Amino acid sequence: MSTKDAGGAMARPGHPGDVGRRVAHRRDQLGLTREQAASRARMDPGFLEYLESQPAAIQLDALTALAGALETSVGYLLGGGLDVPPGRAGPTAHPMLAELATRECWAKLSPGGIGRVALSTPDGPLALPVNYRVLDGTVLYRTAAGSVPARATGHRVAFEVDQLDDALSVGGSVLVTGTAEEVTDPEAIQWFEKHAGPHPWAGGQRDTWIRIKPTAVTGRAIRTVDPPPPE
Repeated sequence: MSTKDAGGAMARPGHPGDVGRRVAHRRDQLGLTREQAASRARMDPGFLEYLESQPAAIQLDALTALAGALETSVGYLLGGGLDVPPGRAGPTAHPMLAELATRECWAKLSPGGIGRVALSTPDGPLALPVNYRVLDGTVLYRTAAGSVPARATGHRVAFEVDQLDDALSVGGSVLVTGTAEEVTDPEAIQWFEKHAGPHPWAGGQRDTWIRIKPTAVTGRAIRTVDPPPPE
């Protein structure tokens, strides 16, 4: 299958290759092989491999099929809404707010990524995004010496991670509260650098390592439930 086979409108992302990257990322989130995703979308696995590895335009009907196969929206695959806050979609038809068990909270935290550390400052409370990893039951991030996230050292802080799916209007959040401590052991820092990360997106000199030791881990999730059967 090629982008010229089916006819119809062409879907072009803002930057070449963005669609392929989002397709591959979403497929990994769902734990699907390329063959499984292609089968769901009724397309050739070779075309999906090409799409994920090369900048390419794609027929709108093929993109729609991929969005359905990957349980997301065409807008998401095209990168729509990346410059606005998530969660602008309306609620799902039958939402349910559920408390997460501790093990569920850690399962959501454990992949690492980006979270927000919240702390008090002389100018008032602040919440700032940081790249983080979970290690030995603690939250680990690195920052620049003297920065606001570095000032968390020795204080009680909150750390929050959320996951939102605008296409399905579901998501959840996990909140960690605990004391932040600076890691100063050179051997530990060397091991973090080599094996654990995290590697901040912001770049620059970030040699201050902060560890949050949790005293509480809580979470909530919005899920879709089946409607009650008719009477």
